[in-house]
Amino acid sequence: QVQLVESGGGLVQPGGSLRLSCAASGSFLSINVMAWYRQAPGKERELVASRTSSGTTNYGDSVKGRFTISGDNAKNTVYLQMNSLKPEDTAVYYCKVIIVTPTLRTFQYWGQGTQVTVSS
Repeated sequence: QVQLVESGGGLVQPGGSLRLSCAASGSFLSINVMAWYRQAPGKERELVASRTSSGTTNYGDSVKGRFTISGDNAKNTVYLQMNSLKPEDTAVYYCKVIIVTPTLRTFQYWGQGTQVTVSS
């Protein structure tokens, strides 16, 4: 079993910044990918950013140039630095991890989500 602990959400004014953190713990051999998704009311969940264990990153088009994903492999933690926030960034942000088990199977797990609200 794998547990994800997310933190860092909250209320921020347009143009402001927030930093989200997601730490994975549990029984697994390694982590392949850690990623952030978001879901706004009435919309589908969408990829915000992802990071492989080798450091390769990928971003959704709407956040390129404003958000940065980084990680600490030793701590099984991923961060999402969000700058120049806009009201349309308001959503519940979910952390997702893809792990490898000792038997070399892969599974994905989701965090409980953290609310980000951008409003004046």
